[in-house]
Parts: sequence; C-alpha cells; structure tokens
Amino acid sequence: MKNFLILILLSFQGLMAQVQFEAKVSKTTLGLNERLRVDFAMNIDGDNFSEPSFEGFRVIAGPSQQVSQSWVNGRSSFEKIYSYYLLPNQKGTLVIKQASIEYNGQVYKTSPIKINVTSAIEQPKDPNDTSVSAADNIYLVADISKTSPYINEPITVVYKLYFSYNIGITNWRELNKPKYNDFWSQNIDIKQLVAEEGMFKGEKYRYVILRKTVLYPQKSGKLTIEPLSLDIDVQLPTNRRNMFGQVILTEGNKRVSAGAKAITVRALPEAGKPEDFSGAVGSFDFKVTPSKTNLKNGESLDLNVSVTGKGNMKLFNLPKPVVPNALEMYDAVHTDQVNTSLAGMSGKVADSYTIVPQYKGNYPVKPLRFSYFDLGSGTYKTISSPEIMINVLDGPTDTRTADNLNSKKNTVSIQEQFKYIKLKTKLESTKKDDFFGSNLFLGLLFLPFLIVPIIVLLRKKKEAIDGDVVGNRIRRNNKLAKKYLSEAKKQINNKEPFYVALEKAMHNFLKAKLHIETSEMSKDNIKDLLLTRNANPEVVNDFISLTENCEVARYAPASSATIQNDYDKAVSIISELEKQI
Repeated sequence: MKNFLILILLSFQGLMAQVQFEAKVSKTTLGLNERLRVDFAMNIDGDNFSEPSFEGFRVIAGPSQQVSQSWVNGRSSFEKIYSYYLLPNQKGTLVIKQASIEYNGQVYKTSPIKINVTSAIEQPKDPNDTSVSAADNIYLVADISKTSPYINEPITVVYKLYFSYNIGITNWRELNKPKYNDFWSQNIDIKQLVAEEGMFKGEKYRYVILRKTVLYPQKSGKLTIEPLSLDIDVQLPTNRRNMFGQVILTEGNKRVSAGAKAITVRALPEAGKPEDFSGAVGSFDFKVTPSKTNLKNGESLDLNVSVTGKGNMKLFNLPKPVVPNALEMYDAVHTDQVNTSLAGMSGKVADSYTIVPQYKGNYPVKPLRFSYFDLGSGTYKTISSPEIMINVLDGPTDTRTADNLNSKKNTVSIQEQFKYIKLKTKLESTKKDDFFGSNLFLGLLFLPFLIVPIIVLLRKKKEAIDGDVVGNRIRRNNKLAKKYLSEAKKQINNKEPFYVALEKAMHNFLKAKLHIETSEMSKDNIKDLLLTRNANPEVVNDFISLTENCEVARYAPASSATIQNDYDKAVSIISELEKQI
C-alpha cells in the first residue's frame, strides 16, 4: 500500500512538471520607433488568463489567440498562445511583468522579461512595398543656426515637421523632450501652428514649426542636444476607392525623432582678456548716470548703472561703484527689460544704487569699467564711464582725519563687544491665582453641557438629510456631473476617454436638473422636459446634438482643436441651461 501511494505521488508530480506557461518576445533590444511582439504560450488549456499591465508600452494590437493541437505517433500535443504588439513610450530598461493563468485549481505565472529601449533608429524600406507609407512621407528635422559658437554666443534650434501631400496628420504626442545640458535655454512661444510649403530633399513638402528655442552654451567643448521624439497619428491613402470614387484612407502611426545634435563650442580667447571681464558676450553700450549731482543736507540721489544692447543680457554681472566713506550707499535694485527672439536676447539691464551723503563737501565717484567680448570683431572691448563729482551744498562738516576715523572704528568695535541686555525692567507678581474657581475652570466644567444640544441638533439635521432621498439623488448627480466634466478636461488629449467622460457629465446633469433616471432619458422626453422648464429651444437642440455626437466622435477622427471646441461648447451649454431651468 505504501509503495502504491508513492507511485501515485510521483505520477502526480510528473503531471505537474509537464505544465508549461512562458512569455516570449521578438527581441530584447529595440529602438523607440520599433514594434515588439510578446507571446504568452501554454501547453495546457488554462483558464482566467490575466495579462500584465505593460507599463512603459502602448498596446497597438492584441490580444490575438491561437490554439493548435496535434497527434503524432499516438501522442497528443496542445498549445495556446496570446499575442500582443507593443510600442515603447520611453527609453531605458522596461519590464514586461508576469501574466497568470489557472489550471486545476493552481495559479501559474510567467517570468518577468527585461526590454532595453534605445533611441529611434532608421528603418530600411521594403523594396517590394509599393503602397504609400508614413516612413518616406514624414520627417522631423532640427535646424540649428550655428554648430560652432563661442561660449555665451546665441544659437537657435527650430524643430520642423515635414510631411508630404500624400498623407494627413491628425494628432501627435511628445515621447521625449529635448534636453539642453550645459546650455542656458529659453523657448519662444508659438501662438498658432500654421502649415507652410517648403523644399525638403529636393521635393515640395508641407511643414509645421513645432518648437523654437534659443540656446547660450555655458562651457566649451563638444556638447550634445538630446533629440525630440514624437508619436504621430497619420492618415494614409490606399489603393481602394469608395462608391463615389474617393480614395479610402486608413489610420496609421509613425514615430519620428529629430536625432541628437552635436555642437562644438569654442572657448573665448585668453589673449587680451581684461581682468574685470564678467562673461558678457555681444554688442553693448554702458552708462553710469546720477539722478543729480548737487544735493542739500538730508537729500539722496540714485546712481544708475546700465547696459543696453544685444547679447547674453541675463548672464553677466554689472560693475559695482566705489564711493567715499562720507557717502552711504545702499544695496542695488536690479531691473531688466530683455526680449528674447530667434536672434537672441536684447534690451537693457540696470542696477540702481541709492546714495545718501553724511557731510558737506565734494565727493568723487570713481570711473567704472565694463568689458565684453564683441562677436562682430572677435575681440574684447572695454567701456569706461567718466568720473562723477557729487556736491553736497550744506550740512555738517567732516572734520575727521584718517587717524580719528581709525580710532573711532576701533572704539565702536570695542563698545559693541558689551551691550546692555535690557534698559528697562518689567516686574511681575509672584502671587499666582488658583485654578479652582477660575474662569478657565468654570468654562471647562460647563462645556460638556453646552456641547450636548449642539450634538443633538447636528444629529437631527443629518437624519433629515439622510431621509431626503430625492435631494440626495440630485446632489449625487450634481457631484457626478462635475466629476465627469473635470475628468473630461483632464483627458482632453485622449479622444475616447474624453468623449466617454463628457457624455457621462451631460447625462448626470440632466438627472440632477430634471429628476429623471437613465431609463427615462429618451430624446423626445428630454426635449419636452427642458422646454417645460423654460429652456431656450436653440440651447436644447445644441445639448441633444452634442450628446448624440459624443458616441460618434469616440470612433471618428478628431483633432485637438475639435475636442477643445466640444469641451468649450459643453461647458457653455450646461451654464446656459443652469441659468434657464
């Protein structure tokens, strides 16, 4: 009997060992614009297949199921495969997590698989493919104004998306934003995307300027601009035509990258570099201007140090004036009026110092020097301001000598070592009041008796609210309408979730305002109820039309402008109905 049980256990373990469930991928290293096939294969007919989340990927096809069974020499074999096609959303090491099935009451899982995603690669064209494809009809290009600038010399990067007349573009998403390491950068706003015509690779293309950026390199050597990568939805013509003779379009997808760009930055020359050079590069004018030079006792003046011109206006320091000890100078107030265009920064930067004289007399402000590297001539230039004489017409006379000033400074420093802790005393009585019988004691004693009636009132109010079934339903529908309208705004870049949320928001708005259920929400019933509530017929027709459009729009092509227009229209219609009913 014991041997028989051991034989059964060994047979059961042998059957268990035969169950195979594993994940297979077409490749473990792929570019950002390549597809990945993932197969989950099992040699038994498992139940409750649970796919992984595919975090970091976008599922473009699947799951598709294949089942095969064969008999060879009296032995049977079985295989079931769930297949997916994925596109990576980012570079780096991504993990396809575990899938699971159930078989004979036990759960089986696949092993995780690591996938290395690199930058987008150039894919060869199939010479036998004669149909129109997105690969040869859409390009993303980064135009760089200069590839060998000096440090702090402006260069521009303009990203253009070229596409041929054979295809249409419905939407795009940024996969990787360009990174400007070791550059000072500023994007230039593009108010509206406009398609223009231009030559590319010797042929006419349409193009759209997606991004404009001004860069100022901050160190010399070879610097790299990380690429911009896009995921683009396109419409491609086919060889088929509809009953009216029009070419049938098919939806497609294309990932493009501008590619990494190398910039060789030249260091500023050391020959002739002034000692007070603070990094200014461009073409500038330098001025030091006092608000006045003749002052009376108690008056002050503003000394304005300014630089105007074209260059790296925000990337250098202005020289600081040096004034005599008899003039008290406060910290500068910095202002800038700088505009940034494709040509770089231009405008004015200034430091304003407030100066207050202490004694009567004439006091010189030494000349200031401002040095910069001139890109036009390739040399350093220095501008010096004239000496400024400040005349204090009246006030006390400075009779201090150099020795007296030094002795006074020493005296002040010695006196400042010892200071009074307090000049006035504040005495407090040592007699303390007893807590028992005090106002605080009485307040804490009677506080529970005051809280009880408040609790009773709050409880009755809550019971009344809970008993108001109709009111609760209205409030719940109002909350749901606001929730789904907010969700639609968040999903404004995702067409299908946007229209689902928008449709739910409008339905819950009707439930809250008309006190109806989903079963009563027919087109005619909604129209009659809204009109009886004094709603504007035109607004009612717009509401019903937009509600019907939400279902159709989820499966029809729609641009970001159309989605934004539908959202604005829904908000406007709901606001109007809120006022009217």
